[in-house]
Amino acid sequence: MNSSLSSSLRRAATVGGATGTAVLLAAVPAFAHVSVNPGSAAKGSYSTVSFKVPNEDDSASTIKIEVNLPTDHPIASVSTQPVAGWTVKVTRSKLTTPLQTDDGTVNEAVTKITWTGGEIKPGEFQQFPVSLGPLPEDADSLVFKTLQTYDNKEVVRWIEEEQEGQAEPEHPAPTLELTAASADGDHHTSASASASPVAEHSTVEVAASSSDAGDTTARILGIVGIVVGALGVGFGVLAGRRRDTGAGTGNPSA
Repeated sequence: MNSSLSSSLRRAATVGGATGTAVLLAAVPAFAHVSVNPGSAAKGSYSTVSFKVPNEDDSASTIKIEVNLPTDHPIASVSTQPVAGWTVKVTRSKLTTPLQTDDGTVNEAVTKITWTGGEIKPGEFQQFPVSLGPLPEDADSLVFKTLQTYDNKEVVRWIEEEQEGQAEPEHPAPTLELTAASADGDHHTSASASASPVAEHSTVEVAASSSDAGDTTARILGIVGIVVGALGVGFGVLAGRRRDTGAGTGNPSA
C-alpha cells in the first residue's frame, strides 16, 4: 500500500471514529435536574406525577428529599405512593383562605412532603409518585420547590423559577405546566384513570415506560452512529484495495 493510500485510510478512520463518538455523545442525556414527570397536566384534573431525583454527586448519596407544594394555589387532595426503603412524612397547614370544592370546604392542605430513610447512590435516580387534585383552574403552572440533602451534609436547593426569555437557572424548581381541560370534561390525565388512588397510580407506569423508551432510543441512536462510522472506514479500505488491484493489472508500458 502506497503512502498516499495509507494516509487516506488513516484520515477515513479518524473521521469515522469521530462521527461515531459524536453521535454516541449526543445520545447521552444532559446533566439531569430534579424534575416532575409528566411535565404537564390538565387544569381541574386529578393527576399522578413522579418527582424524579437524580444523584448528581460522584462521592455522596442522597438521603432526604423535601418537596414544597405551592401555597398560593393549594391542592385539596394529595396522596403518596409507597417507595421501597423510604419513609414519607406529609405536612399539612391551615389555609388562610379555605378551599371550596365539590366535596365541601377544605380548611387545610398539604404544604410539604418529605422522604427519608432511603438512599440514592451516585449514578442512580429515584422516582417519588404523588397523586394531586383537583389541580387549580386559575393558574398556568405549579412550582414545587425542592431540597435535596446528601449524606455529606450538602443541601442542593432546587428553588429557582424559570423566567420566560431567560436562560435556565442553575437550580430550577420542578414545574408542572397546566393545560386547558379537555372538551369532553374529563378531569383525569388518563382515559383509564378514575378518582380512586389505585387507578390514578396507573399513570405512573405509563410515564416511567415512556421515559425508559426515550433512554432506549437514545442508546440505539448512539450504537447506530458508531456502526455507520465503522462502515465508512470499511468502505474506504475496500476502495483502496480495489485501486491497488487495478494498478497492478494495468499495462506496464502505458
